[in-house]
Amino acid sequence: MTGTKTFPRIRSVGLDGALVTFADTMTEASNRAAIAFRNAVETLNWDGVIETSASLASTYLRFDPQVLPHEDVLERLTQMLERQDWYGAPLPKGRKLWHVPTVYGTDLAPQLDEAAYAAGLSPEEAIHRLSQSRVRVLTIGFAPGQPYLGPLGPEFNIPRQKELTPMVPRGALVLAISQFVLFAGPTPTGWRHVGQTGFQCFRPDHADSFSLDPGDEVIFTSVTRDEYDALQTDAMGGAVFEEITS
Repeated sequence: MTGTKTFPRIRSVGLDGALVTFADTMTEASNRAAIAFRNAVETLNWDGVIETSASLASTYLRFDPQVLPHEDVLERLTQMLERQDWYGAPLPKGRKLWHVPTVYGTDLAPQLDEAAYAAGLSPEEAIHRLSQSRVRVLTIGFAPGQPYLGPLGPEFNIPRQKELTPMVPRGALVLAISQFVLFAGPTPTGWRHVGQTGFQCFRPDHADSFSLDPGDEVIFTSVTRDEYDALQTDAMGGAVFEEITS
């Protein structure tokens, strides 16, 4: 494996959880491992596993210890880790590439200029680079269906704000530490609001209520304000997807 003597690491979490950690920081390889490992556990469909999730660099399992004892879980996970190099494992099949129309800047996303300055770029160059970036859904968290996406180029490794923005709307695309977050609902944030979309991350009235899954990829395509306004009659703000076949 491309891990270290410390990682991957298996730990118990409370009475009914196990955490497989692939690194202490998020990298492309550790995130790939977390997503691929979680998918492998899901595919095995063990009796007693209640839910799984993948974070930036870990896979979490919650299980019923009366059906699947702790020692069995740890043994199975250990055997899986030894089976292959998870840091180079292929990402799950069936992933989607989304194209999401996005207004950068304007009054809808008023911190684009500030973020561009922090990145050492003009607003025009920042929009060009951000709108051309193909980013991975690294994890879902903070709110139902809400994705963290990246990595962006190193120039966008800008810090969070020192103070909170009181509120950004649903569909806000915010930026910090070389990642995007696409907000599932109105919320305060310390991340800079650089783009606005009509995308719905969380649709509780659908069977698959989360629109995105870890491993999906997104391009936040730049559109004009008029184009954005015209797309708002569509439930997903004009977003479309295609299946990733490679």
